[in-house]
Amino acid sequence: MPKADTVVVLDFETTGLSPDMGDRAIEIGAVRIENGKIKERFQELMNPGRRISAFIEDYTGITNDMLADASSCAEVMDRFADFIDGHNLVAHNASFDKRFLDAELGNISRTYSGQFACSLLMARRIYQDAPNHNLGTLVQYANIPSDGTFHRALYDSEMTTKLWLSMLDDIGERYDITAIPFALIQKLVKTPKKSIHAFLEKC
Repeated sequence: MPKADTVVVLDFETTGLSPDMGDRAIEIGAVRIENGKIKERFQELMNPGRRISAFIEDYTGITNDMLADASSCAEVMDRFADFIDGHNLVAHNASFDKRFLDAELGNISRTYSGQFACSLLMARRIYQDAPNHNLGTLVQYANIPSDGTFHRALYDSEMTTKLWLSMLDDIGERYDITAIPFALIQKLVKTPKKSIHAFLEKC
């Protein structure tokens, strides 16, 4: 059974909010963790084939000059497909990253076999008292050291990795669960917040 602490945690920076509206990925960052330990990282900028807006430059710190010499989306995503092959996947607000992963891999006729879990949905259930469930807020709430430079793909994926492992540790300690399978987390994020305690008590 796949372990919840053996996954690839990923994050995209993009030209906008929706690949259906023509937006493209401009950076991918990912961390592969196995048995709760970081084993490998992946980070590449990718040239979307057009200039990005001043807003995206300011938001991400990624400039058009930085992207000018980057590999194409197709080249980067082909390498990334190899990196995630056979692994389950985690992202913060996973529906966003899954849309871009599906779109960019679809452009090059690549697929992946892993399933997704969302650390944001998990945090809404495990850290219900957090002020909000933005990544930066949760990192602070969980007392995870951070220099605050969010909105770059590798940094965000590393912070999401630490948050993910922190939540798994908290579940294990609170409910005396020694091994947490990935399938359990997938059920947990679909469980109403008011029912989480009873759900985990039965595990």
